[in-house]
Amino acid sequence: MITAKNSAISVMELNSAKNPHMLDKSPERDPSELLPWLPCTLALDLPVIKFTVGDLLSLVSGSIIETAYHQSSDLPLRVNGQLVGWTEFEVVGERLAVRLTDLS
Repeated sequence: MITAKNSAISVMELNSAKNPHMLDKSPERDPSELLPWLPCTLALDLPVIKFTVGDLLSLVSGSIIETAYHQSSDLPLRVNGQLVGWTEFEVVGERLAVRLTDLS
């Protein structure tokens, strides 16, 4: 004799056999664990003060552009446009890098 309870279990087992990911919806999993492959864009905001179109037009190779930041100031770090932390410049070998100083 088939009861409603038995048939419900059979349907769930049948559906999970067709689609094994159907029952793999544990609420305690962190969403970041599911998308480690998803690309994102990191950007540092480095504002340039008192810069005009005339300055832009006069740029040549080797020009030095003054920024609003002191060399020890923290720079905002954005991921896909959203502020996620603060960084500072650091030289690693012959490359310029940033060190994460604070998360927002």
